[in-house]
Amino acid sequence: MSKQFSNIENLRELRLKFGLSQTEFWSAVGITQTGGSKYESGKSMPKPVRELVRLIYVEEVDLAKAKRIDLEIVRMLKEQHPEIYKSIKDSIK
Repeated sequence: MSKQFSNIENLRELRLKFGLSQTEFWSAVGITQTGGSKYESGKSMPKPVRELVRLIYVEEVDLAKAKRIDLEIVRMLKEQHPEIYKSIKDSIK
């Protein structure tokens, strides 16, 4: 299984880290509180749901601000100017 689709160990712990109720946490992913509760209890999550949880809560990506052009710029920069990409990435860390 690729890293992006790997299991998130403890969903409840992740939710509590952000200080969110089940409704708040899961609504950001488009899941009802009831569905989220099942996932927190161990029910298997579909890959797209896991990926959204990872992007929003692990990588902390604000999906409302994500634009395709930004992703294309990053891809192009990474492919055509890897030294600039690495420099920018290192300065962010």
